[in-house]
Amino acid sequence: MRRSRFYLDAPLTEGELTLDGDLAHYLGRVLRLSPGADVQLFNGSGQEWPGTLLEVSKRDLRIALAAPVSGLPESPLSVHLGQAMSRGDRMDWAIQKAVELGVSKITPLYTERCEVKLQGERADKRQAHWQQIAISACEQCGRSVVPTIHAPVALGEWTRALDCDLKLVLHHRTEQSLASLERPSTLGLLIGPEGGLSKAEISQAEDAGFHAARFGPRVLRTETAPIVALTLAQQLWGDLSE
Repeated sequence: MRRSRFYLDAPLTEGELTLDGDLAHYLGRVLRLSPGADVQLFNGSGQEWPGTLLEVSKRDLRIALAAPVSGLPESPLSVHLGQAMSRGDRMDWAIQKAVELGVSKITPLYTERCEVKLQGERADKRQAHWQQIAISACEQCGRSVVPTIHAPVALGEWTRALDCDLKLVLHHRTEQSLASLERPSTLGLLIGPEGGLSKAEISQAEDAGFHAARFGPRVLRTETAPIVALTLAQQLWGDLSE
């Protein structure tokens, strides 16, 4: 039977561990786990610690951790996704699914047609929220390394700074196919907002070394496009073909 996996942002080692705070509350009060329950902790290092719940109290709980084991290997294709921000749950959904499909980094982007404007504390809270979505997706899908969700930046700033073997901007009016491109080990993937990137933004991306690429005959929604793009990229160059 598969152990339930939980992320803990702390050093982990074999032996007894006392947990308090949010994770202890979730395990003891929400899931109502009792002594003897099997769990597995990971901290983003690539290793995982199988454990057994020893004691549950109102304030904390104790876990006996076994020796660490190697976690799920990461894809050989490292993808940095630049995702134009969208309203409501669409951005959350795009981040969740991108993590499940092996993305390495995600940077939310401000674009000309982006309707989301975040500043100061609101931007910090939204970034923390998206990082938690990435953590939860890793707990669910089995990944032992948690992708980084960067702070939102302007499109031009991201395209100029990005350093990857191959950089692609989704553009349904091009005939460039993925199969015709050389296999990269690092990939930058730019996804525009609802309404798409402007001609000026596409030109700006191309000036920064991005290749326009077409991912099928249909126009995709902003939250669907990264899922399709990542699936195809992982199939061609990553670990979905294994």
